[in-house]
Amino acid sequence: MTIEEAQKRVDEWIHSYGVRYFSELTNMACLTEEVGELARIMARRYGDQSFKKDEKTDLAEEMADILWVLICLANQTGVDLTKALEKSFAKKTNRDKERHINNPKLQSK
Repeated sequence: MTIEEAQKRVDEWIHSYGVRYFSELTNMACLTEEVGELARIMARRYGDQSFKKDEKTDLAEEMADILWVLICLANQTGVDLTKALEKSFAKKTNRDKERHINNPKLQSK
């Protein structure tokens, strides 16, 4: 599915099953919460912490939850995420087209 299709599907779902969007501030808090849940899994899987018994471990689920809430916020605030991402690619390419290639810290060992 494209980003545009995802934005439309989330909007259709909200209006069919979710009654209405949560407020922008509530969704921002939800986004922060979801990022924290992803961070918890990352810290345990790739960092020094261990999982607790019965703790969630699904990275994909948490990433999808983040994407869902981000799409909600984009829909609520009138952001076309496809256009925004294209603009971000252009900005990063213009700014960093030689920066990372010339960074000795990123060279193969």
